[in-house]
Amino acid sequence: MKVGLFFGSFNPIHTGHLIIANHLLNQTGLQKIWFVISPQNPFKESKTLLNEYDRLHLVRVAIDGDDRLRASDIEFSLPKPSYTATTLTHLAEKYPGYEFSIIMGGDSFQNLGKWHNASFIINNYPIYVYDRPGFPINNELNADLHQANAPLLEISATQIRQLIRDGKSIRYLVPENVRDEIEKGGYYKK
Repeated sequence: MKVGLFFGSFNPIHTGHLIIANHLLNQTGLQKIWFVISPQNPFKESKTLLNEYDRLHLVRVAIDGDDRLRASDIEFSLPKPSYTATTLTHLAEKYPGYEFSIIMGGDSFQNLGKWHNASFIINNYPIYVYDRPGFPINNELNADLHQANAPLLEISATQIRQLIRDGKSIRYLVPENVRDEIEKGGYYKK
């Protein structure tokens, strides 16, 4: 089974994430994509994050009915902050018959050399990179890089959170069922 691991805070998951996942499933040999919700990204302040279980719930709501996609809470039981190399080692032990690849934006790929155990990741896992505005993709790390020519969408979770705080609409930026859950839970208002 070829599984693409789409790591992220998903704070919240949005239409851009889902379009990228769908594009990769349609255009590559990946058979499944797992959204790996990171409880604490070492590069982000945790005070800006919605509770990880709420973010997991929003991902589950977003992908409901699409058996090609899975919400993974694997990092919830691992040491924090979440290091991708640690998660990959754990997944390889737990699912020995699976071939894992990593999915990331050009912004994350630019910083990959600074990650914990970056050489382990680069030397052992194919990486699918999608464009992010303002972050050119160059493979100076000599990674097994696959550039995903996914549609370029300037949607960010930061922008969505700001719109919510400003009392503005996030319609079409997130799936309707996710928008309903965000409103029902009162998420991101403060």
